Formats: sequence, C-alpha cells, structure tokens
Amino acid sequence: MLLLKKKETDAFDIDELQEKLRDEEEKRRFFLIAIRALLVFVRDFSLDLKEIDSDGFRKGIDDLTEKFISGEKAKTIRSFFEKHKKTIVSFINRQKIYLHDREKELKDIIALLTKAMTTLDAENRDYNEKIYKQTDKIEQITLLDDIKKIKNALSNEIERMRVTVKEKQAHEKKRIETLSNKVSSLNVELEKAKEESLKDGLTGIYNRKTFDSHIRNLVERNTVKHLPFSMLMLDIDDFKEINDTYGHSIGDRVIMAVVHKCRESTRSHDFFARYGGDEFVIVLPGISFRNALKKAKQLSKSIAESRYSLSELRDGNKLSFTVSIGMATYRKGDSAETTAGRADRALYAAKHSGKNRVISEKDL
Repeated sequence: MLLLKKKETDAFDIDELQEKLRDEEEKRRFFLIAIRALLVFVRDFSLDLKEIDSDGFRKGIDDLTEKFISGEKAKTIRSFFEKHKKTIVSFINRQKIYLHDREKELKDIIALLTKAMTTLDAENRDYNEKIYKQTDKIEQITLLDDIKKIKNALSNEIERMRVTVKEKQAHEKKRIETLSNKVSSLNVELEKAKEESLKDGLTGIYNRKTFDSHIRNLVERNTVKHLPFSMLMLDIDDFKEINDTYGHSIGDRVIMAVVHKCRESTRSHDFFARYGGDEFVIVLPGISFRNALKKAKQLSKSIAESRYSLSELRDGNKLSFTVSIGMATYRKGDSAETTAGRADRALYAAKHSGKNRVISEKDL
C-alpha cells in the first residue's frame, strides 16, 4: 500500500515538473520575441546620420539580435551583450552631442535671420523717409494761394508717392522670387542627390546599398508583424564571355535588356535592385512559394527566348543569352543574411548544374 502511494506521488511530481518546464519554455520564447522587438525599436529610434555612424550602430544592433537567437551558451551571449552595451551607450552620447550642436547651429541661424531683418528694417526706414519727405512737400503745397497750382503740385506729389510705392513693391517681389527660386533649386538638387544615392548609375534601378537597407527593414518588421516575401537572385550566364567577345558596351546593353525583362515581370510594389556587376535581386512581398517559383521560371524562359539584333554582329546573327535564378522564401526567425544566403546558394547551384534554370532552396 505504501509503495503504491509513493508511485502516485512521484507521478504527480513529474507532471508538475513538466508543466513548469513548459511554462518556462513559453516564457523564454516570449522574452526572446520581446527582446527582438525592443531591439528593432531601439534601432529605428536612432537618427539616420553618417556623422555619428548610424549604419555601424544599426549593424551592431542587428548583430546583437542575431546573437540572442543564435542558441549559444548564456555566458557567450552575456559577454557579447556587455561589449555591445558600451557601444550603445557611446552612440546615445554621440547622438546627444550631435543634437546639441545642431541646436546651437539653429540658434546661430536665428541670430543671422534677426540681423537680416534688421537690415530689412533699415530699408523700410529709407522708404518711410521718402514717404515722409513727400508728405512734407504736400504740407507745403497747402500754403499755396492758387487752387490750380495746389491741384497740379498735389497731383505731381501723389504720382511720385505711387512711383515710390511701386518701386518698393517691385523690389520686394523680385527679392521674394529670387529667394523662392533658390529654395526650389536647392530642393530639386537635394531630391536629385538623394535619389541618385539610392539608384544604380547604369540601369537606374536600386543599388546594393538600398537593397541591404530594404531587406533588413523588411526582416525587422517581421518581428512585429507577419509580412511574408520571396527573393529571386538572378545572374547572367557567361557574362564575362559576352564582354570579352563583344566588348563592355555590348555588355552594358545586355544588362539593360535583362533589366527591361525583369521590369516587365515585376509588380509596382516589388523591389528590384542591381546586386552586383551582372547579378540582380527581386523581392516579391506577399507571394507564396509556388507563385514565386512560377514567376521565376516565366522570367527565365522569357529572357532565354529573346533575340537581339546588333549592328556590331555583321554576319546577321542575333545575340541571345540566358540567366540562372536562385529562389528563397522568408522563414520565421530569419535574418536578412540568412534569407539572402539561401537564395545565393540556390543561384550557385543553378550556375553549377547547367545554367539557364531556376533552383529553389527546396531543391538544394
């Protein structure tokens, strides 16, 4: 009888222990999600400024996030966190100093504008003095005896006053137009410079730097809200031979032809960038694995079936070429590097298994 009781007690203790272990594991997963979300918020809170190395800070936050989900020992993660904690504090101090300096610059600008207003006030005083002198003349006119002379003199002074007012209005209008044109010109140049920094010089599509930023932000948003996407890595087959045979000018035209075909196959909200020399990447948000694979195969076929007439080909032949494509889909817990890495490995497999084909991460 005592033996039976002991067995029942042991069974109860094991069930209770297992329940506690499940609860602790659930807490651990929740804390991990919360930490990743908080790190995203910290990263987004930083100002996007080259002067204080915001890119380095954000990369440090990304590395810290990766470390938390790496599954390494607690001692290793703690050591890594202590190291990055100092970096975070240092960045916060740099950002505070930067904002303090910008505040000082703003105060200097206000002082400069105040001085400019004083100068403007001086111009107004000159104008007021002119008007005052003319009113003085009007007062003198009233001392004339002949009504006709008074009317003529008054009419002349009124006309002079009108001319003075119009001259000031024209001067102010010209100054406002000049300032407005300068502001508009600066805004256009600023937007142009900003746009050029995001685009590839040859093709006009997004560059590698913009892709890195886009994919990193997309992955980070997935820690807060589920936003599935697929990625196509595309490379022109035997591009070096094309350059060696026909020259770099033809090579550039081949790249532009691929860009044109990709644009025909992408939607307005898809992201398309030049990843490297003859390598491109397409990010397809909100699309299933099956549909992404179908789109990749259609694009591969469209490029392979195209023929291009070139004046440089004197024998009348037409130029054709193919591409290899690697495809991967975002998985929960992925980083920007792991998603792109799987697509890149799939592309590598496509290149080394015959080219002119699409390989997905599931085929590896």
